[in-house]
Amino acid sequence: MPRELVLSLDGHEFPVTMVKIDRDKLYGSIEIEAFDEKGNEASLRVLAADGKTLIDKGGTALTTVNAKGTSIDRSALTAVDENGDKIEPVPSSFNEPNVLKKADADDYLAQIVKSVYLLQPAEGGDIDYLLDHLGAKQIYSFPFSYRGGLDYDQAFVLGADNSAFMIVGRPAEIEFLKMNQSTALDSTDEQEVSVDDLDFDLL
Repeated sequence: MPRELVLSLDGHEFPVTMVKIDRDKLYGSIEIEAFDEKGNEASLRVLAADGKTLIDKGGTALTTVNAKGTSIDRSALTAVDENGDKIEPVPSSFNEPNVLKKADADDYLAQIVKSVYLLQPAEGGDIDYLLDHLGAKQIYSFPFSYRGGLDYDQAFVLGADNSAFMIVGRPAEIEFLKMNQSTALDSTDEQEVSVDDLDFDLL
């Protein structure tokens, strides 16, 4: 049974289920199969560092080690910010109602999209009130975290053709430049290079 996400607008709560829309569903997919000269299906293997040993699927693993090279459990790690202060994790958005706030198109268009979901009413639910507002070209947003973690993504809820969609992403760090706009070089980063330092054997 799919997990239910509860959205809240003007005091009304809307339990919804999320159907992920990916490129395969939109455009289809292609699967490539490889066979040897005898018709046997080929499989992907990893070449070890010695250049001779082939490692089959499942033969490698990742582990976390401390400064001494001792393996440690990931649950023993603590996330900190750039100042060394502990980062408090955020809960999953499925744990409590998510209040929708009005957003504008500029905020939505400035997102780097990670995931797109079709929102459907949960069993016995009704989202007509939400669809009416979305049909009026209104966009809503709320902080979203699927499983919980160190911080939230930003989710935008918008409508099209009497359907509700949720687009999850992060704000893009975009710097706009004007035509013929130049930027000053930091002279402290420049190092003078003499002809004697050039090694033409490397070219």
